[in-house]
Amino acid sequence: MGYLAALWRRVQYRFDTLVSRSTPALIGWLTLVCLCAVVPVSVLLVRTDRRPPETFTGQLVAVWVSVGQTLKLGGAVGSPLYVLASVLLALVALLFVSTLVSLITTGLNQRIMELRLGHSTVLEVGHTVVLGWSDQIFPVIAELVSANSNRPRAAIAVLAAKDKVEMEGEIGARITAPRTTTIVCRNGCTTDPAVLARVSPRTAKAVLVLPPGTDDGDALVVKTLLALNAPTPGADGTGDTGPGGPDRHDGDGGNGTRAGDGGRIHDGDGGAGTGATWPRRDTRVDPATAVVVAAVRDTRNRLTATLAAGPRGRVLAIDDIVARLLVQTARQPGLSLVYQELLDFAGDEFYSVPAQDLAGRTFGDALLAFTTSSVVGLLRVDDTVVLNPGPETVIAADDRVIVITRDDDTAVLEDATSHVDAGAMATAAPEPALPERLLLLGWNRRGPLIVAELASYASTGTTLDIVALGDDVTLRGAYDSATEMGPLEVTLHRADITNPVVLGALDVPSFDSVIVIADPGDAPAGVLAFAQADPDVDDRTLVTLLHLRAIEEATGREIPLTTEMSDDRNRLLAPAREGADFIVSGRLISLLMCQISESPYLAALFEELFTAEGNELYLRPATDYVRPGVEVTFATVVASARRRRECAVGYRLRAHATRGPAYGVRLNPDKRDPVRLTALDWVIVIATDR
Repeated sequence: MGYLAALWRRVQYRFDTLVSRSTPALIGWLTLVCLCAVVPVSVLLVRTDRRPPETFTGQLVAVWVSVGQTLKLGGAVGSPLYVLASVLLALVALLFVSTLVSLITTGLNQRIMELRLGHSTVLEVGHTVVLGWSDQIFPVIAELVSANSNRPRAAIAVLAAKDKVEMEGEIGARITAPRTTTIVCRNGCTTDPAVLARVSPRTAKAVLVLPPGTDDGDALVVKTLLALNAPTPGADGTGDTGPGGPDRHDGDGGNGTRAGDGGRIHDGDGGAGTGATWPRRDTRVDPATAVVVAAVRDTRNRLTATLAAGPRGRVLAIDDIVARLLVQTARQPGLSLVYQELLDFAGDEFYSVPAQDLAGRTFGDALLAFTTSSVVGLLRVDDTVVLNPGPETVIAADDRVIVITRDDDTAVLEDATSHVDAGAMATAAPEPALPERLLLLGWNRRGPLIVAELASYASTGTTLDIVALGDDVTLRGAYDSATEMGPLEVTLHRADITNPVVLGALDVPSFDSVIVIADPGDAPAGVLAFAQADPDVDDRTLVTLLHLRAIEEATGREIPLTTEMSDDRNRLLAPAREGADFIVSGRLISLLMCQISESPYLAALFEELFTAEGNELYLRPATDYVRPGVEVTFATVVASARRRRECAVGYRLRAHATRGPAYGVRLNPDKRDPVRLTALDWVIVIATDR
């Protein structure tokens, strides 16, 4: 066996040496091996034929004919000169055909590789462009596919510095949606104007720039926004020689691979092949048609990104929005469920509809003018959003009415005034603000923003305890900031929030509100609590929630808890009671970007809702609006809220607060439907703080 193995290795070595030689030598050896195989077999065929030639010369001729036909040399018979000429002609034809086949094969392979690399141009109109790659890509695409469910030929083009096939595979594994949207992936640098032309942002209806989960993510977002508004080299129409032709999702080329049950990922590219000349397309976003939506992590970079985005740009500051929503939800338990309903495309969301017959009437009249939609504001002709204007505000003919409704075609005028029961309305005097005890568990770079927001809402005597492993300088800065902004009294505890002894010593159930934020632990205080920057940052939050759940079970007291998560998949693992408040930073920003890409005016609307000044969403006691235990229509609730200069948009039933999937939240109920609200229930309104 050892001898045979050594012999086999020597044969392999000889073969490798042969293959590594020059092309003529390789051709010669290949010819010799071929003849050694073909000639003996041809002799065998002639000898075993039913009627073999009788003479030796005839046998030689028959062998030659067989060899010639096998090797495609024709096998002509005649004079030596005739046979030589026919062989030479056959060799020339064989060389030509072999070369042609080789060229075609090489060209096709090169074209296939170019298509797999994602370097061809997408020719679409009215599509949505997504630039960049992070975990946010999946909720963004899922929401866009949901928004396009009533559009049979919608398209989404993704451009990122990632392998095209890999992108398609990940999207196909994570996205399940109706088959109405084509998803096209392209590979390339998003900060290069020439590369941006591959996804045709000029003809898109919206461009979304995702924030990368890296330390220089904001800088990449700004550079991408600048590239969108930069002229492409060669955009004068002279054309350039590109590697491939255009791609349309409805073209002749290519096979489509399905994205799970949902959006189609287009693989094929129609058009010209290698070396085709195409005019260079201008990548600058058309300011008259496309809206650019981007997100930056650091609030300080928002102004720079807004300038780079241009007049149609909308830039979200992730840290600012998440901090505001954490504080608002901590003050209004259940608010995260309301925002979740409003921000995704699965239920009711914001729409604007023409004023129609409401022109010349007051906003108070409009509140009861729709039975299946909740009126919340006006959109002026200059795109100014007026949220919850006074009931006496007159609606102009060119105004649009902002409503919460199932779809843009469900906002139908139908007066609900006849369903109002004035006798069931309640009048409650505003209650004075009481001091609160607040607890903040964990610390990250959003910590100072959260403390500042809490200070802006705090009443006299309100206290805040911060427990974290942040450095003393950072925590002391938060203390000084809170002291300067308001009456909030801050106490610092430098301890590990995952330690059950630490949590047990705090008497957590005694606090009026508890906020748990993603804490990187012993990492530097500036570390980003975001899934892409630290995929394990949610682990400490989950451990903390486990201990808090154990405290709830041991004491029998419910902890008013608001939790920040980075990854929505980790939220499903959270050991918290049903209906608890979670702010999932990545998913939240994704939903906001999708909503604004469909309706740009929503950027101003959400900006007001998320700030302490102006109008916000509130969950207020139902007894402030109607008599408890009395069956009333929701129109009565809306009319009662109107008297308080508020817009009622729904309610939450305490009895259903632990039952999914709505957890007692009912947004935009039919104004004709009866409801029996108790002293433990809440009415959801858009109003100013009181």
